[in-house]
Amino acid sequence: MKRNIQFEGVRIYYTVRGKGRPIVLLHGYLEGGEVWDPLAEKLEEDYLIISPDLPGHGESGVKGEVHTMEFLASAVREVIRDAGEKRVVMVGHSLGGYVTLAFVELYPEMLSGYVLFHSHPHADTPEAIARRKREIAIVRAGKKNIMYPGNVSMMFAKENLKSMHAQLERSRQIASRNSVEGIIAILNGMIVRPSRQYILEKGEVPLLWILGRHDLYFSPGKAQYDIGLPLNARVVILENSGHLGFIEETEKSALLLKDFAGRLTW
Repeated sequence: MKRNIQFEGVRIYYTVRGKGRPIVLLHGYLEGGEVWDPLAEKLEEDYLIISPDLPGHGESGVKGEVHTMEFLASAVREVIRDAGEKRVVMVGHSLGGYVTLAFVELYPEMLSGYVLFHSHPHADTPEAIARRKREIAIVRAGKKNIMYPGNVSMMFAKENLKSMHAQLERSRQIASRNSVEGIIAILNGMIVRPSRQYILEKGEVPLLWILGRHDLYFSPGKAQYDIGLPLNARVVILENSGHLGFIEETEKSALLLKDFAGRLTW
């Protein structure tokens, strides 16, 4: 069921499906809530799945030129409240993981656990900032269509590009629908986000950290660099995935999430 709310002058759309304990799925950059559909189909018999279009992507609106992770986390909180839930498991892919970490920082009492999916707690490096600024310049110049196809291709492991052609094209279609203004707001928000390494290390909320062996955006080793995880954190590496394990290894991803959610205190 598609729903929408108004938050700080922005219309935010989200989908609710299934029944049971609530799991919130937060998509990544150049995505939308629909990117989760293959995984959500495997979860909805046991869990209530809430998947928003983050402000700036999908059908949701844009507020200004910078969407900070804190703003996005606050928008997600209002979505959860509108859905009638008080405590959830939150799953964040890439950008969605940055939003999830901001949510853990701001609203830990609303979480039974959280999952970082091909994401990490570090701030942008100078190289990453420069890359994002180049993308902003490309998009401002009206050349969005020459930017996103390559970005999406890099999300898949090279070994999966041929066998997952249909999934690749679907991801490109989802990326193509994101507006220029939304892409810029999200990129600027990622540039200014702080490190939240201490959130992982503090361990206030149980964590499942899922990484892809063939991730071209950041390797498992790089993602975990110099982080001391607490006992309530678990790391899993998907051996046949790049940056989109919930698409590249959907069945295994669903099993991991069900196992994690099933062990939590709600």
